[in-house]
Amino acid sequence: MNHFVSSVCHRLTCQKGSLNFACFFFSSSLQIFAIFAFSTCGSYSGMFKLSVECKNREESNLAIEVQFDYPFRLHQVYFDAPTCKGENEERLFLVGDYSSSAEFFVTIGVFSFLYSMAALSVYCFILEKYRENNKGAQIDFVVTAVFAFMWLVSSCAWAKGLSDVKTATDPERVITLISACDEPENRCREVYDPKVSGLNTSVAFGFINLILWVGNLWFVFKETEHIHPEARR
Repeated sequence: MNHFVSSVCHRLTCQKGSLNFACFFFSSSLQIFAIFAFSTCGSYSGMFKLSVECKNREESNLAIEVQFDYPFRLHQVYFDAPTCKGENEERLFLVGDYSSSAEFFVTIGVFSFLYSMAALSVYCFILEKYRENNKGAQIDFVVTAVFAFMWLVSSCAWAKGLSDVKTATDPERVITLISACDEPENRCREVYDPKVSGLNTSVAFGFINLILWVGNLWFVFKETEHIHPEARR
């Protein structure tokens, strides 16, 4: 593996040196951070717990567990809570559907990874074909600009979606859905908060990807005829 990397770096250095190595470095970075972004979001699974203590202790449920995960269609997530009126329980659903922003974010991450992997293969093995008539660099520039913009849009959308997910899964807010908690003789409280540090990280990786794609845009631009007019000849 080390021999392969060394040979690739040598090949890139021989073909316009630092510029190609920069493209190689950015393409590799784009793959790594794209994986971090879509995996931290797409693999998430969270849980929180509530406690409903009725006046009649036998009707209480002190460990109501609510699980939710990607793609955060929370309106389909339900749990059963005591009514404190006999042994009957009520089925309650969380509020909101935030799948669109989450799935959009993950989709951009997956396609970014696939494109950067394809671009890296081009830089390594068919660079002369890529530079032929300068069309390869121009197409690469346009696609890179589109991905940079898509990372901006998807990261902002997911940041807003994540804020809404946090609100919808806040145990104190969910408690307000339980009718038994409206009665002063019953005691309701949160037992365990959901851990969303992984989702916070996914948003951070989204904006890191934005920075990387904008940076890569400059190196791709240097391959176009605007910087290398000799490519026309």
